[in-house]
Amino acid sequence: MTINRMLATGFIAALAVPVALAVPATASGSGATIRQGSCSGSSDWKLKAKPDNGRIEVEGEVDSNRNGQTWNWVIKHNGSRSAAGTAKTHAPSGSFSVTRRLVNLNGVDRFVFRATNPKTGEVCRGTVSR
Repeated sequence: MTINRMLATGFIAALAVPVALAVPATASGSGATIRQGSCSGSSDWKLKAKPDNGRIEVEGEVDSNRNGQTWNWVIKHNGSRSAAGTAKTHAPSGSFSVTRRLVNLNGVDRFVFRATNPKTGEVCRGTVSR
C-alpha cells in the first residue's frame, strides 16, 4: 500500500468516528426518537417522540421502582405548555407513563418532559427534538 493510499484511508477512518458519535438520541424502527436519563434522585426518565398521522406522539415515562408514588408532570412543546397532570406509579415496575399526540409545527419540534415528586422533591427532566 502506498503512503498516499494509507493517508487517505486513515483520513476517511478519522472522519467516520465523529459522525458515529454525533447521534444524540436513539432512533427506533418506528421512526421514534428516544432519550433517557437519570432524575435528581434514584429514578430514571425516558422521553419518546414519533410521527403519528401528521402529528407527533410524545410519551414521557418515569421509573422509580416504587409503587404508589404521586408525580406531577408537564410536557412543553417549543417552550409552551401543551399538557400537564398528575400520575401514580404502579406495579409491577413502579413506573408511570403519559402519552399525548401534539401538532407537528414547521421546523424542528422540541419537547420537554418534567416530572416532580412533591413528597420527595425529586425532579426528572428530559428533552427530545424531532
